[in-house]
Amino acid sequence: MIRLFVSLLLAACALSAQADVRLLTSIKPLQLIAAAVQEGVGQPDVLLPPGASPHQFALRPSDVRRVREADLLYWVGPDLESFLPRVLQGRDKPSVALQDEPGMHLRRFEALHDEHGEHDHDAHEHDHDHRPGSLDAHLWLLPANARVIAARMAADLAAAEPANAARYQANLEAFEDRLAALDERLKARMAKVAGKPFFVFHEAFDYFESAYGLRHAGVFSVAGEVQPGARHVAAMRERLQKAGPSCVFNEPPVVPRLAETLTAGLQVRLAELDAMGMHAPVAANGYEALLESLADGLAGCLEAL
Repeated sequence: MIRLFVSLLLAACALSAQADVRLLTSIKPLQLIAAAVQEGVGQPDVLLPPGASPHQFALRPSDVRRVREADLLYWVGPDLESFLPRVLQGRDKPSVALQDEPGMHLRRFEALHDEHGEHDHDAHEHDHDHRPGSLDAHLWLLPANARVIAARMAADLAAAEPANAARYQANLEAFEDRLAALDERLKARMAKVAGKPFFVFHEAFDYFESAYGLRHAGVFSVAGEVQPGARHVAAMRERLQKAGPSCVFNEPPVVPRLAETLTAGLQVRLAELDAMGMHAPVAANGYEALLESLADGLAGCLEAL
């Protein structure tokens, strides 16, 4: 009887420790960071479905309700989720634009022709409006920024739910320790492929590249529904020929129609890089899985050159 009473008491305590805070993030990478902080307490929700682009997204009425009902909402900011500011005007609960968070390391897009390599654009190509001087909003791909984001989430959750404050702090410290260890492993691996040429179809990886001593040789930023002219394709192929053995990376879920035409007959390997962590588990180690997937994609291709 006593054993049954103790079991019921422990079960009741476990239930009382569960989070009542409804945390919503705009995109999955932020959800993965939140999952590390909420491990064992709650499960964060995400607004965009897998494969959806934060550059172009239309909210459904059910999405608007989730935005307005969430206790805590985290998004990158208007430079990425341009569909959100109007909806956030109706919120009366905290909404955190992480691009404005103190301590974040931010990058801006460089000029189209710079010392590091030309970007191949034409009049019909916009690369999601990555204009020179504008903010590079893919800020979650820098581990140092992930630490800042996690710390802000842990502080907000502790303030909203003091009963679990110690657990959130412990989760934050565990996340920081795991990330520090992963950071060292990735630095060692990436140092072996630094300097090998690679190209991207979307300039989304500069934060990750800067963290690990890499630099793309060029950007083939082609609008999804626009096929560039023959002269433009020839110019891009010439760049690949000059580079020699190289890798060209696209992002899931769509392979640009130009990819095979651009690389046919050249010493070029096509591969995939996922900046959004489509297949990463929503778990305590999900953010690390996102970084490891990027490292495996980059190094795996470059090591084979």
